Amino acid sequence: MTELVGFAPQLLAGAAMTIELALGALLLGLALGLLGAAAKLSGHSWVRLPVTLFLNLLRGVPEFLILLIVYFGASQLVGDEWSPGPFGAGVFALGIVFGAYSSETFRGGFLAVPAGQLEAARAFGMTQRQVFILIRLPQAWRFALPGIGNLWQGLIKDTSLVSVVGLEEIVRKANIAAEVTKHPFPFYLAAMGIYLAIVSVSNPTFAWLERRANQGVRQ
Repeated sequence: MTELVGFAPQLLAGAAMTIELALGALLLGLALGLLGAAAKLSGHSWVRLPVTLFLNLLRGVPEFLILLIVYFGASQLVGDEWSPGPFGAGVFALGIVFGAYSSETFRGGFLAVPAGQLEAARAFGMTQRQVFILIRLPQAWRFALPGIGNLWQGLIKDTSLVSVVGLEEIVRKANIAAEVTKHPFPFYLAAMGIYLAIVSVSNPTFAWLERRANQGVRQ
C-alpha cells in the first residue's frame, strides 16, 4: 500500500496523458467520421466507393497494427527527426480508427433525419449549407450520440495500446511501477480503477449531452 501511495503521482500523470490522448483522438475521429459519412452518402461513385473501401479496411485491421504502422512507418518515411512521436502517432492511429467507426454512426444519423424536414427547409428558401448546418447536422448528432458514447468507451480502453511505443499513459506507468517494486498486482488493479473512474465520469457526461440534444423532442 505504501508503494502504491508513493507512485500515485506517476499514475495520475499517466491518467492525464490517457485523457489527453483520448480527447485528441476523439476530435480527429469526429472530424474524419463526418467527412467519411458525407463521402459515403455522396452521389458520386468515384468519391463514395474509394472512401467506403478505405474505411472498411481500417475497421478490418486491429488497432494495434495500425498504431505500429503509423509509428514505425512515419519514422521510415520522414525520419526520426520529423516523426510524430508516441503521442502524435497514438492520436493519429486511434483517431482514424475512431473516424472509420463513427462514419457509419454518422451515416445512420444523417439517414434518420426525416426527409420532410429537409424539404420544408428548402421550401423556406434555405441554401444547402444552411440546411446542413441548421437542420441536418443537429438532427444527425442527436441520433448519433448514443453510438458515439459507446465508441468513446472503446477509445478509452484502446489508449492502453500506445504504451507499447513508449507513451507513458496509465498502463505504461503501472508497468514501470511494477518493475521497480516487483509487486505488479496493486498497480494493475489501480490502473483498472482509473480506467473505470474515467468511464464513470464519461457516462453522465454523454447522458447530459443526449438530454441537451433531445430538448424539445417529443419522446
